[in-house]
Amino acid sequence: MAKFVLALDQGTTSSRAIVFDQRGRIITTAQKEFRQIFSQPGWVEHDAAEIWSTQLECAQSALRQAGANKGDVAAIGVTNQRETTVIWDRANGVPIANAIVWQDRRTAERCQALRARGVEADVTATT
Repeated sequence: MAKFVLALDQGTTSSRAIVFDQRGRIITTAQKEFRQIFSQPGWVEHDAAEIWSTQLECAQSALRQAGANKGDVAAIGVTNQRETTVIWDRANGVPIANAIVWQDRRTAERCQALRARGVEADVTATT
């Protein structure tokens, strides 16, 4: 019988996994930082393969620490950066380039131009 919930939190500077029991109590956690890539002024990137490997490593570590295996997991919750963008090659599943992080400023001038044209509401995401 599955008895744990595994939460995966992929943040801006680290990957994290938390194992909860059936009552919602934290059993264990694992966390691993990953590189921040500043290839040009104002640019912030991540290596998408590194994000994946650190997240997988955290999940496996947290389950191991809890004395659990994948069959013991009733559900998995995922949270991530949302605005960070990764482009993958559909044919092989490999990232085409580094992820562009939500903090990246390379499109700031274009955004300002759209605001000046009065179309901000047309291109701004709402929640």
